[in-house]
Amino acid sequence: MAVSLNDRLASVIAEYNLLEHPFYVAWSEGTLPVDALKTYASEYGNFIGRVATGWRAFGEEAIAVEEEEHAVLWGEFAKSLGTEVRDAEVAEVNHLTNVVDGHFSHPVTARGALYAFEAQQPFTSASKLEGLDTHYTSLGADVRPYFEIHVNDTAEPAMILDQLNGLSVADQDLAVAACEETCKALYDALTGIHALHMTEIKG
Repeated sequence: MAVSLNDRLASVIAEYNLLEHPFYVAWSEGTLPVDALKTYASEYGNFIGRVATGWRAFGEEAIAVEEEEHAVLWGEFAKSLGTEVRDAEVAEVNHLTNVVDGHFSHPVTARGALYAFEAQQPFTSASKLEGLDTHYTSLGADVRPYFEIHVNDTAEPAMILDQLNGLSVADQDLAVAACEETCKALYDALTGIHALHMTEIKG
């Protein structure tokens, strides 16, 4: 029996489940140093700033405009931590941006790459908010808005999935491959950021 597209995508995301990454686990447990959050805000913002391009690649201009506004909120998140989004210095983050730049240049692979992120974002946002509210209250309320607006944002991944199901089998294969490559790149980007602060965490 053929495996459905939904199941294929779910399997890919389960393999690179960001909620299970040690960086997010440490965030949830309150063992992640604030300096690691600063690095994350600065580095990961290079990806967040590209999300609008992915939506624009397949004609969703209204959502692309919203994502540009969300990138501004990410900048505020970085600012609240005393940093800003700068050109990536972590090799794995540079790899992530290169991966999505490639996939966001085509409407089929853009959908797959975006799904890798959008399908996980409501869950990672909820986890990060809980961690902030439990362990990082001294950082103030300005660290929350980006994550607050994504906790219940399930409509966008549902839309992408619906569109993917309408593609030809060949295009679905391309989209799944893009999803898998992006999932791995997202996971590895966290690994690269996390590695910079492992000594601080262990200390």
